[in-house]
Amino acid sequence: MGDLGLVTIVIILINVIASYKGFGDVSFFEKYKFNIGEIKKGAKYQIFTSGFLHVDTSHLFVNMLTLYFFANVVIYDLGSIGFVIVYLASLILGNLLSYFFHKDEDSYSAVGASGAVMGILYSAILLRPDMMLGLFFIIPIPAYVFGIGYLLYTIYGMRRRADNIGHDAHFGGAVGGYVLTLLLAPWIFQHHLLMVILLAIPILILFILQKTGKI
Repeated sequence: MGDLGLVTIVIILINVIASYKGFGDVSFFEKYKFNIGEIKKGAKYQIFTSGFLHVDTSHLFVNMLTLYFFANVVIYDLGSIGFVIVYLASLILGNLLSYFFHKDEDSYSAVGASGAVMGILYSAILLRPDMMLGLFFIIPIPAYVFGIGYLLYTIYGMRRRADNIGHDAHFGGAVGGYVLTLLLAPWIFQHHLLMVILLAIPILILFILQKTGKI
């Protein structure tokens, strides 16, 4: 955390401008949100554009606040270009995973930067697994414990499908952050190999559940 870097400010501004445009312009929101039916008809751009729209100011604020907390960790170790690569790749992978799990639900829609932000969060966890996070902003827990626990909770949410949270986009974004960070910073294997293995366990669980038809 600390002073916002220029690249972080630009990303936050794009999210704020696009989201507020969507708040007041229904046609704009409908055109650029993630919708399975529209994507099937050719609106592939929605896989990207939906990541800059939000449902309301609370949704926008939580995502941008999380980005603020963890952006500098990633920028410090991966540089601004690496940060942007992780952010955009996580956004796209999160929405691709959503498409995979909801491809037969033409009415399914979603918006939000959560996938991209989760990618940055998990990148930061890999880079600094010993840092402490505040659960509910109060209870201190190690970053890697939060990471593993959240991915397991996300799998539970994907199976249950009992809320309006895009768990699959969150999971896809986290996987994007995990994979891209390891590609950009292979030294992590030498310094944090145990964390690499532990964070891979939920990904393996999801793969097994999907292959066995349990999710």
